Amino acid sequence: MTDTSLAGRDPGSVLVLGEALVDLVPEGDDAAVRVAQPGGAPANVAVGLARLGGRPSFVGGLGDDAFGSRIEAWLTGAGVDLSLSARPPLPTALAVADPGEHGNTYRFHLGDTATFALPDRTAEVRRFGAVYVGGLAAVVEPAAAVVAATARAAAHGGVLAVDPNVREDRTLDPVRGVERLRELCALARVVKASDEDLVRLWPDAEPEASCRRLAGQGRLVVLTRGARGATAYVQDAPAVSVPARPVRVVNTIGAGDAFMAGMLTWLGAETGWRTELSGPETRAMLEYAAATAASVCAGAGTEPTGPLGV
Repeated sequence: MTDTSLAGRDPGSVLVLGEALVDLVPEGDDAAVRVAQPGGAPANVAVGLARLGGRPSFVGGLGDDAFGSRIEAWLTGAGVDLSLSARPPLPTALAVADPGEHGNTYRFHLGDTATFALPDRTAEVRRFGAVYVGGLAAVVEPAAAVVAATARAAAHGGVLAVDPNVREDRTLDPVRGVERLRELCALARVVKASDEDLVRLWPDAEPEASCRRLAGQGRLVVLTRGARGATAYVQDAPAVSVPARPVRVVNTIGAGDAFMAGMLTWLGAETGWRTELSGPETRAMLEYAAATAASVCAGAGTEPTGPLGV
C-alpha cells in the first residue's frame, strides 16, 4: 500500500460510497407490523459522520419514489452532501429486518432498483481525506463494479476504509460476493469487520488470525464482537481491546455502522488519517467508537456529537 498524501485533499471530508435503502423493521413487540426507516450500511455511516461533526459526501443511487424522497431528507437533514449522488428513475431497494437474540437477519428486494445504479465518481476520490466502501453495493451489480473501481482509485495514495458487512441471501452470489469483499480488504488501509464477517470471508481461520494477517500487511484492523467489545490490530504491536459500553439495549440495528463512523471521525480529527497508531491512540479510538455504537443501541441516535465527544 502506498503512503498517504493529503496534498490537495480536505482532511476532514470522507467520501462514502454504497447503498441507501429502506429497512422494514418490526414495530415494538409486534413482529407482524413493519415500519419503514432509511438505512443501508454506507448511508448509516455517512449520517453518523455528519452527526459527529464530519463532512461526508455520499455517492449512491436515490430512488424516484416516496422512499427515495424520505432517504434524501434523512441524509440532507443530518448534513450529508448529496451532490455526487444520482437519482435514476427507479424504485428504492428494500431490506426486511428480523432482529434476534444473536443479531439481525435480512431478506432483500434489490433487483432493478435505483439503489445499485451508482454513478462513477472515481475522479473525485483525490479530494477526500478518506474513502469508505462496503455493504451490499460491494457485491450487487451494477454497483459492485463501480465500488471496485473507486476502491482501486482510493487505495493509490489515500486512505481506503472497508467494512465488508457480509450478507447472506438467496439473491446474492455467495462465492463471487466473498471474492469481491476479499479484494476490497486487500486494497484497504483500514478494515473494520465483525467476527461473523471474518468467519464468512475466511472460514478456515479464526477471526483473530485473519485480523493479524491483515494487520501484518500494514493495515489498521478492528474486530468487533457486539456485546463482547472490540479489538484493534496494528502491525508489529500488541492487540488492544476495549469492552462494549454498558447500556440498556433498545435496538442493535446500525450499531456496527455507528462504530465505523466513530472510528473514522477519530482518525480524521486526531491523526489526520495516520493509521500507524500507538497503543494509547488505538485505545482512545476504540473507546470513542464504542461510545458511538452504544448510543445507537440505547436508541439515542448517533452520538456523542463532535470529534471529541467521548
